[in-house]
Amino acid sequence: MAVPGMKLCATAFRFAGRSYSRSRLGAVGTLSRPIGCRAFSSSPPWQLHTKEMNEKDLASLKVNQNRLMEDIHFTSKWGTGQVWGTAPTETGMSRLSLSDADKKARDWFVETTQALGCNTTIDEMGNIFAIRPGLRNDGPPTFVGSHLDTQPTGGRYDGILGVTAGVEMLKVLADYWVETEYPVGVVNWTNEEGARFPISMLSSGVWSGHIPLSTAHALREVHPGTATLSSELSRIGYLGTVPASYEAVPMAAHFELHIEQGPLLESTSRKIGIVKGVQAYRWYTVNVTGQDCHTGTTDFENRADALLAAAKMILHSHRLATKRGALASTGILNLKPGSTNTVPGSVSLSLDIRAPADSTVDMLEADILADFARIAAGEEVDGISEGCTPGRPCEVSFTTDSVSPAVKFHPDCIHAVTEAAASALGPEAEKLTMEMVSGAGHDSVYTSKRVPTSMIFVPCRDGISHNPREYTSPEDCAVGAQVLLQAVVRYDRMRAERRLTWNTGWEVGA
Repeated sequence: MAVPGMKLCATAFRFAGRSYSRSRLGAVGTLSRPIGCRAFSSSPPWQLHTKEMNEKDLASLKVNQNRLMEDIHFTSKWGTGQVWGTAPTETGMSRLSLSDADKKARDWFVETTQALGCNTTIDEMGNIFAIRPGLRNDGPPTFVGSHLDTQPTGGRYDGILGVTAGVEMLKVLADYWVETEYPVGVVNWTNEEGARFPISMLSSGVWSGHIPLSTAHALREVHPGTATLSSELSRIGYLGTVPASYEAVPMAAHFELHIEQGPLLESTSRKIGIVKGVQAYRWYTVNVTGQDCHTGTTDFENRADALLAAAKMILHSHRLATKRGALASTGILNLKPGSTNTVPGSVSLSLDIRAPADSTVDMLEADILADFARIAAGEEVDGISEGCTPGRPCEVSFTTDSVSPAVKFHPDCIHAVTEAAASALGPEAEKLTMEMVSGAGHDSVYTSKRVPTSMIFVPCRDGISHNPREYTSPEDCAVGAQVLLQAVVRYDRMRAERRLTWNTGWEVGA
């Protein structure tokens, strides 16, 4: 079909990072405004180049809310979890990393981004990088990133929104014929949740050089499974050959859209959280060893009750964290032998501690190590055993599973997000935004150690996350995606104009 008003300078043109001949023009459709020839010094009116875009041009790029939500809900058919409402979309998610459901979501991501003109790369950790070429390809891409894996009883927005919003960004750039100066891309990070393979942000940690590949590949899934991460990558066909490294797959910057997973934005009627950093956290496995015995023939004084000791430790960790203005949580508890009439002789539990400052986490860790040993030995600690019968001592040991120091994001990326929010929200932007520190860890923690990084938060109802009822309205999803899109385009323009403060190892500004 002919395109009204079209003038061609050559036998081919570029669309979404690909070259098309004259004969393929019909696949693109009809444009609503005249199309002129492209000169080397400027873009024609039908083709926007980020370097030349003014504020009006930037504001004209619009996310398609219905299309974004269709992608979120379409991909949620793989790993659908607990039903919590009456609408078809009112279900949670149970899409553990490298499961069959995760493979289907990954396949969708690869097929969709390739159809949009992206080149896809899969590394040794199964991270999928979809890259849309720019006018210049002598610098690394600016990436949008998040994850498609979920908690066992999670929702359909945590991580999923970030990836689908990245795909929507690619679609909008194609819709408006936008040419970025440098490549832009979307990355799906493997095992961000740490729910199946118990190190969170695992693959971005390997990419950044902070977690050894051998450690990650050997990681076994949580009880009762026995598979390793490497074996499951191979099984589903996502064990790539490209090194999982910031050197093999470099980035210029990393932006991540995410639900807040807390109540602050909703409770203050804000639409966008401008995330300036992430609080510190550490994960541990705590093993308490006592002695199995019969519940009917062994009195309290002769019991080495591992579960009772573990219960005291969990309560005490809460008290210690409260005193330090921190957080302490246990989400996994395994005991043996698991019989109604046998006192447990072995307990393994997870412990997650968090605080805004590394020093607070250091002090809390020291408190916990000292006091857990005393509790295991049967000593009285802050009245924890008041009203209880003293029994025989147990033993306790700790394994540190993950350490994530506090992070401060880069001012260039924060600036791009701030400007994007001001454009998307208009005159009320100051009232509708909030500068925040993330309480949860994200892949942006590890990317920030190698490249400029920032995050964008949107509200979630009642602050609920890691729960089937997790919910963010379509309007808020779209606003977040709009800010993400503009932040990436603005950052690309900053790179083109050499207005950056970060040296990525490429030429200054690239």
